[in-house]
This record gives sequence, structure tokens and C-alpha cells, in this order.
Amino acid sequence: MPDHVLVTGGAGYIGSHACKALKAAGFVPVTYDSLLTGWREAVKFGPFEQGELMDRARLDEVFAKYKPVAVMHFAALSQVGEAMAEPGRYWRGNVCASLNLIEATVAAGVTDFVFSSTCATYGDHDGVVLDETTPQLPLNAYGASKRAIEDMLKDFGAAHGLNSVIFRYFNVAGADPDGEVGEFHRPETHLVPLILDAVDGRRPALTIHGTDYPTEDGTCIRDYVHVMDLVDAHVQGLNWMRAGNGPRSGGTEVFCLGTGDGFSVREVVSSAGSVTNRPVPMEDGPRRAGDAVKLVSGSKKAGEVLGWSPDRSTMPQMIRDAWRWHQNGGYDG
Repeated sequence: MPDHVLVTGGAGYIGSHACKALKAAGFVPVTYDSLLTGWREAVKFGPFEQGELMDRARLDEVFAKYKPVAVMHFAALSQVGEAMAEPGRYWRGNVCASLNLIEATVAAGVTDFVFSSTCATYGDHDGVVLDETTPQLPLNAYGASKRAIEDMLKDFGAAHGLNSVIFRYFNVAGADPDGEVGEFHRPETHLVPLILDAVDGRRPALTIHGTDYPTEDGTCIRDYVHVMDLVDAHVQGLNWMRAGNGPRSGGTEVFCLGTGDGFSVREVVSSAGSVTNRPVPMEDGPRRAGDAVKLVSGSKKAGEVLGWSPDRSTMPQMIRDAWRWHQNGGYDG
């Protein structure tokens, strides 16, 4: 009988791709999602259970029903601008909700936990390739809430024997090459789909938020990882932990996931124009509060320890896969 893995946020962008990767690896992914931002149509690879992370009775019910061997936690609020304007929503929605989930995990006797964190925990480190030892100095409630959850996992490891693997990454792009799932937000906030919306006329133009940053072309620089490479790392991290590697009886391992190469907003736009062979309508806008100048994440440790390699994570490949999904209409198609 295949082992079950509880996937919070499994109806969302990264979570749905993780469910596909888990199924391919021989697990049964159980999606737990409120559908606040996720899509029921994205749940294709295992059972679906609708629920809120703050609903402890519902979580206990799902744990008892499926008896998962591990939890993979993606569910989170993740918009920087919103986090700056409504920090309380992020502390409740991310930290309090994750505490409820972690306590339910421990109560159910589950000992392996994979957490989707972010390089936003680092803040702004100009000219530095971020790794697992870089000081965490978040600029907003989103990054701060994720850092708090990391600390929470360490404390629960020491007190209750919970083992966890934490992945820090920043911009995720691309889509399932088979077209079964992809990136689809309402409203859309991520750069690549916003560019593609502008390319095909779903929006009048792409707004570039800030053109006066201290970079070569004045726009922010980020490290981009293909979503399929990203979820492969999550499955590798789970298997590595379950095989008895790393600290046991309450240990946490952190891995950064990135290519080590940063792309400015204008460079991503240029690549999208080349891949789609269409112009990208653009307009300049003001900076957004809480945005760092440059975030580039290395992945040397993930490569050495997990054998992870971001082979699909070239900008043209990510845009090609995203463009194919986009042309199919997403979950409106």
C-alpha cells in the first residue's frame, strides 16, 4: 500500500506540481486546501480534503483518515505588498495557522515535515549569493512570518522529535510540461504570467515596479527556478529524510534552491519577447514597499547532499512551459 503524504496548499501553483511529483515517486498525495487561492481543478493526483489550517478538528480528522507518513507544507499568504499593508493578516494566516498544523502533525505521530520557506527571510543582501548561513533580516511580514515558522520547526524538533527539511527559494516560474497543472492566480501577481497576460492582450501592459534600483538596468534582480525542478527537490528532501539522513529525533536541515544567476525584470521581459516572438507592452511604475534590490540563491548544499540539479531552470525553458500553459487558458481554458 503506497504511503500517503499530506500536502497543504496542494491546490495551488507549487503544491499541485508537488502532488504530481509525489505520485510519480510512488506516494499518494492528499491535498488539504481551503481553495481561498487554490483551484479544485488542480487536484488531479490524489484525494482532496477541503479545510482551513486553523481548524484543528478538521486537521485531526484528516490525519486520522489517511495516516500520512509526512507533511509537505505549502499553504501560505505570500504577497509582499499585502504583507506590508496588513502584517497582522500574515502573522495570523502564516504563523498561527502553521503552529496549528505542526501541533496536529506531532499529535498524529508524524515525524517528517517538509516546509516551503523563502529567500525573503534574508531581506536585502546586495551582491551576495544567498546560502544557508546568510543572516536572516526580512524586510516585511511575509519574510518574517516564514522565518518564524522555521524557528517553530526547530523548537518542535527539540521538544517533540519532529524532523524537518526547510527549502528557501524565491521566484518560481514555468509549468508542468505535460500541461496537467500550471500557474493560475486571480488576481495575478507573479512576473512571468503578468508578462504573458500583456503579450496576449489579457491586460493592457506590464507595469514595472521600480526602474531606479542600483542595478544595470534599474530594475530588481531575482533568481528564478523552474517549478518542476523545485518540486523535485521537495521529493528528494522527503526521501532523504525518511531514509534516516540528517539529524534524527528532532533535527532541521535547511536548503537553498536557486541557480545562482539573477535576472532583472527587463531581462525576463526580453526573454519572454524572444520566446513568444511578440512585443511586450510595458509601463513604468513606482517601487513597491518591501522589495529587495537583488536576491540570488545558491544551491550548492542541495546539490551535494540531495543530488539536486536545476536542469530545467533556464529562462527560455521556464517561459516556454509557462507560455504553453498560458495559451491553453489555465483553469479557465
